[in-house]
Amino acid sequence: MNSPTSLSIKFWGTRGSIPCPGPDTIKYGGNTTCFEIFCGDKRVIIDAGTGIRLLGKKIMIEEQNLLDADLFFTHTHMDHIQGLPFFAPLYNPNSNVRLHAGHLAGDKYDLHGIIGTMLMKDPVFPVPSALIEKACSFNDYDCGHEFSLEGGITIKTGQLNHPNGACGYRIEFADKVIAICTDTEHFEDRIDENVVTLAKNADIMVYDSAYTNEEYQNFKGWGHSTWQEALKVSEAANVKQTLLFHHDPSHNDEKMDQIAKEVSSLRDGVRPAIEGEVITI
Repeated sequence: MNSPTSLSIKFWGTRGSIPCPGPDTIKYGGNTTCFEIFCGDKRVIIDAGTGIRLLGKKIMIEEQNLLDADLFFTHTHMDHIQGLPFFAPLYNPNSNVRLHAGHLAGDKYDLHGIIGTMLMKDPVFPVPSALIEKACSFNDYDCGHEFSLEGGITIKTGQLNHPNGACGYRIEFADKVIAICTDTEHFEDRIDENVVTLAKNADIMVYDSAYTNEEYQNFKGWGHSTWQEALKVSEAANVKQTLLFHHDPSHNDEKMDQIAKEVSSLRDGVRPAIEGEVITI
């Protein structure tokens, strides 16, 4: 049972680009992006990578497959939506799941269209989106919009630097803050003020740290950042705890342990996110 004033985050998926479960990724996880955030007893979900399937399984067992929640997408690249068709609560017509995306302004597709005509449509997927639509509503917003949800939850949004656009989130509840800043690529000549604004004085910041500085030279323009940049943002934004995120598929547990050791020697409170862990503040 959550405290009425607690704010928590659970990592159901920590991996970027493609799921890579296996013996070499057991410790840090192989599922793609999904966060479950509780503001008191109110649930907010961010992204629907493969990790959301296990969240759905938990809801099936513990909550009779009935869900009332807001699901915010950072963006709709495949690794952030590919678990949605396997999220069991959406097939219960009595669920009420409000889907939100803020990166599609001016695009020829809206969120409903992407899910209904690209993700859940033959011959790509055999189950039509009509089977989840009784449980869902679709909301496209302009990035920068501020949400006020029931229970005293404020969610602020900000633009991230990623191909096709992406939105970061700042969740404020009971004088506590969690910032989600993935997927985003840093600027080499300056710090990203949009990210700093989202993360200012946050208790927890989740930051895209797909690469090392050395690796980044081969992936400029791909829309991802480094753990070294995470340190800079943590310092600039005065973040209490930073979770490195969007682990590259090539980074096995041994590599992630090396990163964890190096980053911890440079700044307290910075470490890689681990699939399955819960952090409560």
